[in-house]
Amino acid sequence: MSKVVINSFEDFEKYVGQELGVSDYLKITQDRINLFADATLDHQWIHVDVEKAKEKSAFHNTIAHGYLTLSLLPYLWDQIVEVNNLKMMINYGMDKLKFNQAVVVDSEVRIRVKLLSLLNLRGTIKTEMRVVMEIKDSNKNAFETNVLFLYHFND
Repeated sequence: MSKVVINSFEDFEKYVGQELGVSDYLKITQDRINLFADATLDHQWIHVDVEKAKEKSAFHNTIAHGYLTLSLLPYLWDQIVEVNNLKMMINYGMDKLKFNQAVVVDSEVRIRVKLLSLLNLRGTIKTEMRVVMEIKDSNKNAFETNVLFLYHFND
């Protein structure tokens, strides 16, 4: 799949209301979970204690931190869209975030992105994207959220 290429506000306008694309799948390994636990100081057993999780967890295994799945957005987003001619891009926020399903270790996830809206705020472009993280071979999504970005294009 080729990336959507955006060079201007006008390029973005063409995609309002449309799906921009779907990323490749990424496997969530125990090593990735452990590194995230170290980075965030969140070593709750449900994430890092494999033996205890197999015995006591409802998932019968460790699960990824919800915030780990969110932190993968920039990497997966970059597979879908290439935005050029920028002075800067700012992560502005998220609305309506809902974690729907735990991501069990060794699951594969990907994102699906739809451009909901676009506003030109005196030269700053505010986008709202619907992002759904899908889990391979699962009917439930890991999460759904609306992601807000501010784009400042070069003149």
